[in-house]
Amino acid sequence: MIWWAIILSNLLAALFLSLFMDWGKVKGIVGGLKTGAIFGALFAATIDFSFWSMTLMYSSLLPLLVEIIVSSFVYAIVGMIIVLTWGKDNQG
Repeated sequence: MIWWAIILSNLLAALFLSLFMDWGKVKGIVGGLKTGAIFGALFAATIDFSFWSMTLMYSSLLPLLVEIIVSSFVYAIVGMIIVLTWGKDNQG
């Protein structure tokens, strides 16, 4: 594994989610959870279906769907954390 690339990838994904949430004027914990989950599902689906179509990484749809669900959960938590770190002014 190339650790600096993993770290950079995660930081860029968090930045992308932050911009997505800012542009969508997301407020509150529930908004952060919902937006993070939707973002995570779409983001993971984009990458996973691309990998499935062009590689032998997945042998069936089950692991692909599991990864999309898990990514939705992880990004929901990240979305909540982002909203909480914005401060009281943005939480309305």
